[in-house]
Amino acid sequence: MLTYSFENTGSDSLYEHLYKCIKEDILSGRLLPDYKLPSKRSFAKNLGISTITVENAYSQLMAEGYIYSMPKRGYYVADISATGQSLALNSTADKQPHDNSSYPVSPNEAFSPAAANDDCLINFSTNHTSTANFPFYTWAKLMKEVMSDKTNELLTPSPAAGIIELRSAIAKHLYDFRGMNVLPEQIIVGAGTEYLYGLLIQLLGRDKVFAVEDPGYSKIRQIYESNNVECLCIPLDNDGILMRSLSECNADILHLSPSHHYPTGIVTPISRRYEILGWASKSDSRYIIEDDYDSEFRLLGKPIPSLQSIDVSDKVIYMNTFTKSLAPTIRISYMILPLPLMPRFNKQLGFYSCTVSNFEQYTLARFINEGHFEKHINRMRIYYRNQRDLLITAIKKSPLNSCVTIQEKDAGLHFLIKANTSLTDEELIENAKKAGLKITCLSQYYYNQSIAIHHTLVINYSALQPETIPKAVKMLCQILTSDV
Repeated sequence: MLTYSFENTGSDSLYEHLYKCIKEDILSGRLLPDYKLPSKRSFAKNLGISTITVENAYSQLMAEGYIYSMPKRGYYVADISATGQSLALNSTADKQPHDNSSYPVSPNEAFSPAAANDDCLINFSTNHTSTANFPFYTWAKLMKEVMSDKTNELLTPSPAAGIIELRSAIAKHLYDFRGMNVLPEQIIVGAGTEYLYGLLIQLLGRDKVFAVEDPGYSKIRQIYESNNVECLCIPLDNDGILMRSLSECNADILHLSPSHHYPTGIVTPISRRYEILGWASKSDSRYIIEDDYDSEFRLLGKPIPSLQSIDVSDKVIYMNTFTKSLAPTIRISYMILPLPLMPRFNKQLGFYSCTVSNFEQYTLARFINEGHFEKHINRMRIYYRNQRDLLITAIKKSPLNSCVTIQEKDAGLHFLIKANTSLTDEELIENAKKAGLKITCLSQYYYNQSIAIHHTLVINYSALQPETIPKAVKMLCQILTSDV
């Protein structure tokens, strides 16, 4: 049986140490594909640890795609050898998935998710985080300190990429939280991801073809198209971007969210990640934009490692924002450029002024460096996990339980509900609107409606108040069961 030492775990918890040991053995080839891992109970007894420790380690490995389970048979090592580390280092082969999907060329636009409606009593459509939990007192205190301590710096123009204090704070946070080794000099700060997308288009070239996920957040495609660049929509399977469709199109830049896709909730497994990196390595003009917009809100287990952290070919441009983790009006986002792109950025775009004020940058830098950001994230994870549990429990105790299936509920601030109804998505949305309920359907996020999945609701719960949850579930039940 597998045996690991727990004498030198460092700052890792027991399950994190076990997870890292098994992961290393899989990556090194010591554990071969389809190798059957010990049962949780026998493994725990052999290692002298609790069963829940083994269960948590297995859950994290499954979430990242290193192992898989078979009902009533146990856990097995996934096959990542065909697209493993060698692919990320020096790949020329591209594994083709077995699917019959083709690249969608239909320009037909579906009815799109609308903006928030003030007339709605309850809103399941907004994914804004709760402003009621914003640490106003701490933020105000830090602002006063900045005003007192940084009088000269506040009146000194910021470098194009942002002040070094904030970029250093972000780099340290990413190392501590995501295990990412990046230099502050690689980080570019901007007022919102939309602004950063515009910079990337200028940096990479308007002659490049961009590709986005289908389904996906339509605003990303709209931003690319409004900047007069060609944008393709690539379909997904259960593991993320379809490699066959990606390989067959002429895309240069791939924009995706591998750690938690919105709205499907898909986590791209490690084998597919290496395939994507292999695709990017085949041409000097190819890059991957990794949108990690809600990585802080993985409610169970460790955060999924970023694609950037396993990229050894300098092909991944990492993007994140504080809009989700702090407040919608904190318009501070950042991207991490591969080091080879930095000279080009400085030469072509270094003349731009940073779009975030020095005042906000210094305040956020202190907020991160003094540990307030980590405490805030930990507190919000607990809050949103309780929020999710309250909502799911209410659904399971209602008549809804017999006619819906809850999917993808362990990450981000939303989950999916598959409804057993004969109503069309348009009818569901209209009936909900009349009742004062704002909902969106998964089909609304598809560009190519011929592959759209229907009768599936995207339930965003971050803006709900706990006291309104029973009423929200009752209204949802009336809408989804009106045809039964």
